[in-house]
Amino acid sequence: MSKESILERDELALPEVESPDFVPASPHRPSIREIEERAPLPPDSPAAKQPELPASAEKKQPEASNGLLHRRPAVLAIGAMLLAAAVGGGYAYLDYAERFQSTDDAFIAARQSAMAPKVSGYITAVAVTDNEHVAAGDVIARIDDRDYRIALEQAAAQVAAAQAGIENIDAQLEVQQAQISANQAQVEQAQAALVFAEQQNARYQELAQKGSGTIQNAQQYSSQLRQQHAALANAQATLKLSQRQIEALKAQRNSAVASLEQAKAQRDQAQLNLSYTTVTAAQPGRIVNLSAAVGQFAQPGTNLTMFVPDQIWVTANFKEIQLDRMRPGEPVTLQIDAYPERAIRGHVDSVQPGSGTAFSLLPAQNATGNYVKIVQRVPVKIIMDDPPTDVALGPGMSVVPTVRIDPTPSLYERLGGWQ
Repeated sequence: MSKESILERDELALPEVESPDFVPASPHRPSIREIEERAPLPPDSPAAKQPELPASAEKKQPEASNGLLHRRPAVLAIGAMLLAAAVGGGYAYLDYAERFQSTDDAFIAARQSAMAPKVSGYITAVAVTDNEHVAAGDVIARIDDRDYRIALEQAAAQVAAAQAGIENIDAQLEVQQAQISANQAQVEQAQAALVFAEQQNARYQELAQKGSGTIQNAQQYSSQLRQQHAALANAQATLKLSQRQIEALKAQRNSAVASLEQAKAQRDQAQLNLSYTTVTAAQPGRIVNLSAAVGQFAQPGTNLTMFVPDQIWVTANFKEIQLDRMRPGEPVTLQIDAYPERAIRGHVDSVQPGSGTAFSLLPAQNATGNYVKIVQRVPVKIIMDDPPTDVALGPGMSVVPTVRIDPTPSLYERLGGWQ
């Protein structure tokens, strides 16, 4: 059947529709495509001869087109495995990471100091160079020591003079002891003469009273008795004077001993001043920022060089919320920015009792009306167990420490131990 015949049939059939719900079409003429879609196909048309699909086939068609996953189960299996691996890996990572605390606010610290002479003078030698490592007792610089040697010789001469003075007084004491012995003998002699004079006087006095002796003899022996009393008193006074002289000599000796001690102190000071002309390292370390030069006049306290000792550590400023389970002795892995290929072991030595700002020059004043809470950082001292000796480590170098706060093995470590 041709399109014209179908169109004529539809035009004749349309007015016969008497449906109460019929709404007249729009005044425009329908197109041939619309007419073909609304018109029933004739029985002899190729489209009408197509076989109809069964109802079961119509129901299965939507299910066959649900998605790519139903058509490709391998993709579904791979996706499920990847998701499970991601979830398991994330859990293993979190379980492993929660056993550590790390910070990038850390640096190497040391008690570096300036090396300066204690005496003045011209520098005659500089025995080190920049960044050189020195041992304890190694010479750093020398100062002209001629003036200090002369001062030491003068002090030594004063010591010798003081010792000679003491020896002189000791000799005088020995002489005085001998003089005391002599005076003691004179006293004894005077006492013996006094006893004889008393006996003679008594004898002649008795003879004079009986008339057997002369009055002259009695008077003579009476005078001798008085003379012997005076001689005894004189000997005793001389003995006391000699004894008092011993005390004076002992006092002089004590003064001489004090002078000797003073001279020895001056000599020791001169010896120290002479030793100060050689500036040495008090402990092992490195020479940094050397400024000493031969011919330079150095005053006491003049900075010759900076000295960095070998004893260094790491100061790590952890956030206060990271310190809950951090204790001294816990192991630490140190990653130094200058040597990223090296992993240095250490341990926590101590945790500062207070935040870093509390001990700063201008500490934070939190008792204000516009207070805003900020997480504070607390310095933690970390000691290196195996510091490298073939590289230069010094104050201020950046470090990333990782502290293990939980010694129990994580799931990842247990799995690694089974392999």
